[in-house]
Amino acid sequence: MKGIAIGLSNNSKEILKRLKKTEFVKDIYIAGSSKDEGKVNELIQVRKPKEILLKKWPEIDLIIFIGSIAASIRIINSFLTSKDQDPGVIVIDNKCSKIVPLIGLHQTNTQNIACQIANLFGGEVIETNNSSDQSFLNLDAFGNQWGWKRSGNIKDWSKLVIKQTKNEKIFCKQLSGNCLWKTSESGEFINQISENETEKPDSTFHVSIFKNNERNWHPPVLWVGIGCERNTSKALISNSLNNFLESANISTHSIAGYASIDIKKDEKGILEISEENNLPIKFFTKEDLSKIIVPNPSNIVLQEIGTPSVAEASCLLAAGKKSKLLKEKRIFKYQSGAVTIAIAESKNQYNPNHGEIHIIGSGPGDISFLTNNARKALSRCTVWIGYKMYLDLIKPLKRSDQVLIESKLTEEKERCSKAIKLAEEGIKVALISSGESGFYGMSGLLLELLQKIKKEYRPYFEVHPGISSIQLAAALSGAPLMNDFCSISLSDKLTPWSLIEKRIEGALLGDFVIALFNPQSIERNWQLKSTIDLCLKSRKGNTPVLIARQVGRENQSKKFFTLNTIPIKEVDMLSIIIIGNSQSTLVDEIFLTPRGYLQN
Repeated sequence: MKGIAIGLSNNSKEILKRLKKTEFVKDIYIAGSSKDEGKVNELIQVRKPKEILLKKWPEIDLIIFIGSIAASIRIINSFLTSKDQDPGVIVIDNKCSKIVPLIGLHQTNTQNIACQIANLFGGEVIETNNSSDQSFLNLDAFGNQWGWKRSGNIKDWSKLVIKQTKNEKIFCKQLSGNCLWKTSESGEFINQISENETEKPDSTFHVSIFKNNERNWHPPVLWVGIGCERNTSKALISNSLNNFLESANISTHSIAGYASIDIKKDEKGILEISEENNLPIKFFTKEDLSKIIVPNPSNIVLQEIGTPSVAEASCLLAAGKKSKLLKEKRIFKYQSGAVTIAIAESKNQYNPNHGEIHIIGSGPGDISFLTNNARKALSRCTVWIGYKMYLDLIKPLKRSDQVLIESKLTEEKERCSKAIKLAEEGIKVALISSGESGFYGMSGLLLELLQKIKKEYRPYFEVHPGISSIQLAAALSGAPLMNDFCSISLSDKLTPWSLIEKRIEGALLGDFVIALFNPQSIERNWQLKSTIDLCLKSRKGNTPVLIARQVGRENQSKKFFTLNTIPIKEVDMLSIIIIGNSQSTLVDEIFLTPRGYLQN
């Protein structure tokens, strides 16, 4: 994103520095007088705001002002042209407590960016548009969240938005692309029209590959198979493709990528068209292409390169299972080359460059333990995936246009696979893990699966740390983890007990404080007793022990025991156990492992 931030007074320096660290802002400025103009202080340039905008306005996506709304409006007033061309504008007060999305609530995704900034800085978004007040779907913007591109005159879209604000019925005819958006609270207000139903043109928008409607969202579901003579130029390939699409009334916005035979990996024209449009290209061997049944095989092509089809077979292979050949091959011949084009439609969207996976540690329970960084990521993501109980805990933060995908406790791999699939489609996904996702959570599994995907096809991912239940349990009891400690899971479903036992013995040998996760369940009812018996071989029976249960949740409890008195039968999977080391003490219900400060 090309964004700038302008502070209208010297009081905005710290906020500007914080904004510079986000992905939204590249350059930061402070409004200054002519005598200060041009000075640079701590990477903050001093400029007159209108002179900044004279240069920057045509090339930026976002402007953030820190200061007065009235002053901000006066600065931008003469630059405003139309809602589909102007950059987004956000105004933040000097305390960063109020964030106001002012311009570009739809086209430039300003409203969502304002939400992310508010969650990161701990401020409040002041929203004034009808969509947020009435849980309306942002008709002319929501498709961006689903990896789609929009076409149609902005005036036609505005007419539809006006109808929506008057509570008139809005209709959608969707012929391709992901349909999850319909399950959101906002999506449920849109009336769906089937392919064969008569539509109401003035009240309808379309989601399809075709461009013959006034208002369209185009999902990236098309794979273009290309065959060409050696050294055919990019211009000829591009011209052939545009003619082909135009004759079929198909939008270029729906192209997911290109495909060809691997001997074309160095074909300059094909590589250039892929680079120019920032779309992937997949190459296949002649052996793989030969296996695909196509309607127009060629004996000449078979004799020359070893497969009867390039364009048709490659686009079908790229489109994947259950795809269909949308347009059979067509050959374009020129004096300086020849191009063959075919198009297949995939069942699934493909736009991994636009998709993201945010692995979020949601904390031990109560929503107050969720970090601002995690809140920002949640507001950024269109789909949240997680175990139902964890999703319920953070559901108050969900907007009406966001979608929840709930799953059961044992379906970790399915959750990760679903997150990857959606991100590959161009959707921003939050994968929710309780506590800290890197402690026995979802991060490891997701990253293992991502490693199996080639780097160039891998969607962006980010791990957002959370507060672990062990941290909260320790805080509730005192400071038992003040010196070296380790955590050990007693679940032997994924790790052999023999290895767990070695780890316990090593921790005891090193005199570590030991935190036990997954201590006991109905099925695993002997591992905890075995662990305590191991501890008693090398630690005193009066070693303090904490059992914290349901930490961070409504029925939270903490109880102190010793190795001799721990009530094993009372422990379950909702319990966290902390076993002190040889130096740990328990005095007046203060569990402490000293660091040695008082000895110095």
